[in-house]
Amino acid sequence: MKMICIGRNYRAHAAELGNDVPAEPLFFLKPDSALLLHRHPFYIPDFTQSVHYEVEVVVRISRLGKAIAPEHAHRYYDAVTLGIDFTARDVQDRCKATGSPWEPAKAFDGSAVVSREWLAPEGLQDLHFHLLQNGKVVQQGHTADQIFPIDTVISFVSRYMTLKVGDLIFTGTPAGVGPVQVGDVLEGFIGERRMFEVHVA
Repeated sequence: MKMICIGRNYRAHAAELGNDVPAEPLFFLKPDSALLLHRHPFYIPDFTQSVHYEVEVVVRISRLGKAIAPEHAHRYYDAVTLGIDFTARDVQDRCKATGSPWEPAKAFDGSAVVSREWLAPEGLQDLHFHLLQNGKVVQQGHTADQIFPIDTVISFVSRYMTLKVGDLIFTGTPAGVGPVQVGDVLEGFIGERRMFEVHVA
């Protein structure tokens, strides 16, 4: 299982970090070891001084696929949920400054939260979601605001790599990303349904 993460898929988020809006989907990978085990706290790694939360809608691939046409992409996923792409922002900034890959900032152990609860994918491009940090709303998003909708993403990514059953696609984060501190409690919602709770240690 691989996790494919789409970067800069919301214009406001690209703007808040001073990034250009991409002309085509920008993606990177997280390994399966990045998955945070359920009910485990998120431990801030010792190699960073600035870990940011990034709440994202996550799509589960249900069929083997390569070079998938956009009009057929909806056949290749069967469920949607919510997650967090934890990012070592200071490490990422150093990587970007030197033109290096982002993996040290994105792919570290425990950096991917995925809810245990999955929902049917109907209405995927009309989902409202938000993140609470210690009870306060810090991010709000609507999938209709994505620059590249999921069918476009699946078609694009599958040009370069085969999608396999169980692969996960993180579809990008809206504006409002920010740092976490020891003791924080993060709660993610799709609509009014609470999808996860993560404690930071």
